[in-house]
Amino acid sequence: MTKRPAENPEAAEAPAPPAEPRWLTEGEQRTWLAYRHASTLLEDYLDRQLQRDAGMTHVYYGLLVRLAEAPRRRMRMTELAEHAKITRSRLSHAVARLEGNGWVRREECPSDKRGQLAVLTDEGYEMLRRSAPGHVEAVRTAVFDRLTPEQAELFGEVCRIVAAGLQPAGGDVPWLR
Repeated sequence: MTKRPAENPEAAEAPAPPAEPRWLTEGEQRTWLAYRHASTLLEDYLDRQLQRDAGMTHVYYGLLVRLAEAPRRRMRMTELAEHAKITRSRLSHAVARLEGNGWVRREECPSDKRGQLAVLTDEGYEMLRRSAPGHVEAVRTAVFDRLTPEQAELFGEVCRIVAAGLQPAGGDVPWLR
């Protein structure tokens, strides 16, 4: 049985829900459903393209990109999990798969003996270099070729606004689990 909100200290800090649900208008509902449909289809499209062309998922590709952009192509595992917005256990599983492909290796963290670094190998960098053109073309085909330059700018602005409002300030975030 779960605790009542009054007995849960975290729930006591959360704002009280409104007395009446703030239901979506018909237009908001259409927008929300269009977003859900498009985001699901886009993620599936990018996953299929990367599986076909590079033998990896979009999440794995994102991890390789993040490592490629990091100084010396290495990053603490907890920092990588934070950037990917995934749990540490999911990251550990992903890195194990990438290690099995020879694309990533783990190293002890020199500044913290309990920490580990994920390191993009030369083979991983080469895989990323080979797969990037096809992935960029898939993104361009799926998104930017369908929008005018003005729509693309507005889309980016809207995404930045939504992301800024959702950026966690601490607490129960996936990469700390």
